[in-house]
Amino acid sequence: MAKQSSRQKKKPELILFDLDHTLLAGDSDFAWGGFLTKVGAVDEDYQKQNAHFYHLYRTQKLDINDYIRFALRPLTNHPIEQLQAWRQEFIATVIRPMVNRAARNLIATHQAQGHITVIITATNSFIVEPIAELLAVQHLIATEVEKKDGVYSGSILGVPCFHSGKVTCFKRWLKTHNPVYGSSWFYSDSINDLPLLEYVDHAVVVDGDEELLRRAKNKNWPCISLRHNHHNA
Repeated sequence: MAKQSSRQKKKPELILFDLDHTLLAGDSDFAWGGFLTKVGAVDEDYQKQNAHFYHLYRTQKLDINDYIRFALRPLTNHPIEQLQAWRQEFIATVIRPMVNRAARNLIATHQAQGHITVIITATNSFIVEPIAELLAVQHLIATEVEKKDGVYSGSILGVPCFHSGKVTCFKRWLKTHNPVYGSSWFYSDSINDLPLLEYVDHAVVVDGDEELLRRAKNKNWPCISLRHNHHNA
């Protein structure tokens, strides 16, 4: 009876998922810039700058504060009702096709075991809140956008949830939510997430970039794919 009681009280695992190029087969932040250009919310020069920032991100040269100022500018230039309408269309037409069955199955497998699931992403909360809802993930840690008097200020709350800032945001979330868990896991594709991958108990590389795959080999981290031979959900 004592052994059975011990098993029943086993603590759930804490499962962290990166979003872009991990759960999604694409980058929601970059795609949002393209979508805004398409609907005429920004000019074509915005998309050129968007592509430049994306290149800097992929080559580990991104100044996250410069990017945040750029990325949040459209939120300050349009009424919230219009922004929300665009976001709804963006989720339906751009994000849904980025979600495949393998990603949904991975999330569902963890949740079926009673694990605590969390999306942790550098992308701002305006974009990703409905994505977390779409993926049915319980918790979200993101770069939090600031509102003043009901409108977006163009600034963020706290630190950007990027690179070492992801560790900072994760620690803050732990203090706020105080979850009871056994060990922590983090799924990610990007070398930019190395600080958090090294911080958690278990790192898992998902369709990793070249640099991260090299590190994973040296550290014996498991590497999986949610892209190859998988269909959209």
